Amino acid sequence: TRSPRYAFYLFHSFHPLHSFNAAAPPPNPSENPPLPSTMGRMHSRGKGISASAAKYKRTPHSWLKTTAQDVEENICKFAKKGLSPSQIGVILRDSHGIAQVKSVTGNKILRILKASGMAPEIPEDLYHMIKKAVAVRKHLERNRKDKDSKFRLILVESRIHRLARYYKSTKKLPPVWK
Repeated sequence: TRSPRYAFYLFHSFHPLHSFNAAAPPPNPSENPPLPSTMGRMHSRGKGISASAAKYKRTPHSWLKTTAQDVEENICKFAKKGLSPSQIGVILRDSHGIAQVKSVTGNKILRILKASGMAPEIPEDLYHMIKKAVAVRKHLERNRKDKDSKFRLILVESRIHRLARYYKSTKKLPPVWK
């Protein structure tokens, strides 16, 4: 039992009206440039390419009077409170008017934290994925028949293992990390 598409292909590929026309010139690739292909999402159907554009001018604003030393002190102060690098970035952006820490200090937040010995034990993205998997497992203990959550848990755990493999290869996690 062949699919209807296969029958359509057979009919149209060998039909006399659809045979190769030798008089027609070959297509010019410069007339129709290929569309840029976008990589699909790992565990969903999306292929979105929308993104915010990074600013061209990478120097700090002229109205910003904060020095690099002050910014680094603020970052260390927030890290001592237990905030993650992304939360520190949000606070600096919203409360202190620092859009990009790198444009002011020359280093990213995580590099500043590593230099001062306050970097998180495991990378932030991996930590949040583990936190999500724990929440889904807790949900599944209460709702055993939730098949969709069970499936999503498998996907999240697959992403965790893939990311852990990457971090082990780049030496950001110890080789025996589980």
